[in-house]
Amino acid sequence: MTRMSAFSSPFMLGFDDIERVLDRVSKAANDGYPPYNIERLPKTESNGDVIRITLAVAGFTRNQLDVSVEESQLVIRGRQEDDKSRDYLHRGIAARQFQRAFVLAEGIEILGADLKDGLLSIDLARPEPERVIRKIEISSGE
Repeated sequence: MTRMSAFSSPFMLGFDDIERVLDRVSKAANDGYPPYNIERLPKTESNGDVIRITLAVAGFTRNQLDVSVEESQLVIRGRQEDDKSRDYLHRGIAARQFQRAFVLAEGIEILGADLKDGLLSIDLARPEPERVIRKIEISSGE
């Protein structure tokens, strides 16, 4: 049995990728670690709309975090190793790994990342697109 979606309409040509992205996003949304915020920052002339993603990564150092762009996704990974030299009487904070991915729209630029007070902030910009109008000539069919 085939799955019907809004993108299977004959008027929605070339939107197959969007459906795949929506499936990927819905699967990734179930993991709650690490918690994060997404906020819109004031517009700037040089960058247009600016979005900041802030992840709570307390206990991770700069060397234990990796931020990259892979196939139109912003991917943040954290890797902590167990410190074998410590003798815990109680262990409530586990050393753990995580991967959090955000799907990026076409044209989104990564401005930079900053780690401060256990919060990793990544700024993204969507530059204002140029308005393009193209005239299509109609042939007479002769």
